Amino acid sequence: MDKDSIMNALISRRRFSKLSATVGAGMVSAHTDPITPTAQMKYYYTGGNVKTKAYAAFDESGELRPWEFERRPVGDNDILIEIKYASICHSDIHQEKGDWGKVTYPQVPGHEIVGIVIAVGKNVTKFKIGDRAGVGCMVDSCLECDSCKNGLEQHCDNDQTLFTYGNPDNREPTSITQGGYSSHIVVRDHFAVHIPENIKLQEAAPLLCAGITTYSPLMKYKINKGDKVGVVGIGGLGHLAVKIAIAKGAKVYAFTTTAEKEQDIRNLGVEEVIVVDDLSKLQPYKGKFDYMIATVPEQFDAAQYAATVKPFGYFTVVGMGKNFMLDISNIVMSQSRVNFNASLIGGIAETQELLDFCSQTGVRPQIQMISANQINQAWKDVVAKKARFRYVIDAATI
Repeated sequence: MDKDSIMNALISRRRFSKLSATVGAGMVSAHTDPITPTAQMKYYYTGGNVKTKAYAAFDESGELRPWEFERRPVGDNDILIEIKYASICHSDIHQEKGDWGKVTYPQVPGHEIVGIVIAVGKNVTKFKIGDRAGVGCMVDSCLECDSCKNGLEQHCDNDQTLFTYGNPDNREPTSITQGGYSSHIVVRDHFAVHIPENIKLQEAAPLLCAGITTYSPLMKYKINKGDKVGVVGIGGLGHLAVKIAIAKGAKVYAFTTTAEKEQDIRNLGVEEVIVVDDLSKLQPYKGKFDYMIATVPEQFDAAQYAATVKPFGYFTVVGMGKNFMLDISNIVMSQSRVNFNASLIGGIAETQELLDFCSQTGVRPQIQMISANQINQAWKDVVAKKARFRYVIDAATI
């Protein structure tokens, strides 16, 4: 059996097989004995492009369709992951609808990705075949600049951060990075993280964007037990912000514009749910909070919410909406001494730290499992604020 036949058989199965290779000599042998995820063998793959099934956007309609394409071969520093689950982020919708600018189609969204490692490059020591691995919002950077060396790969000083989908990448047959609504992904080993054994794979997926995006600024604020924390927007990101802050001992107040979510939000363990059907509902909370994080993925009156933060407290925006505008004069007039900032995901080491934190504290996302043929309806539900709270796609249905 030649090596291409072996690889095609390997990636089409939903189980593991022993695979050994003589690198550089073009010799590969395979055995069909099942192996456990903890097997200690070293695996190499020296084959060609990886055939992949996916759901992709083909235009700005927001409708996704099945698509088959090829990913680049597994390089010396890469791993190949058979994707088990990928969850839906509102950013996927903004991106594929062109809300943030020109899009190259076809494009596969998805940056909350978990699965099993089924091949590794010859230089890889971080992972072995059978490991549970996750990929978040980025898949490469220079790894040489100060930011990269200090765990801020998302802020690469050399502008070489490659985000998980839609970024130009001449290594890829499609010329761009392609995301996780797919069967497989090839990624540089540095940009994958280990999923702790006590976290279900489907529950781990939302942690790789929604989780780290809220965890990072919450940790930088250094929440103390008893701090009063406001969370604005209780969706995929917001509900995890609530859970993480409560796990740190904070008293959490949830702000939502969706009255239908009130009981679901109360069940998260918050002190109070404030349904903001009118901005006057914010008045009783002026100057009350030590910290506030806003996860709203659309335009909102940030100044009115910032006024609920104590003088010299912190207000962080992590939601990325279409054409979001911030009126600084309104911020100054409403509460001039609030430390206002924005945050973009987190680095790889910090993402692993988040997963370990969730493993230890029991923080898990609230998820709804769907099949691939339900993605388009799920997108509509996310926009309509009907999700409770993260849709997770079963990649076996792609």
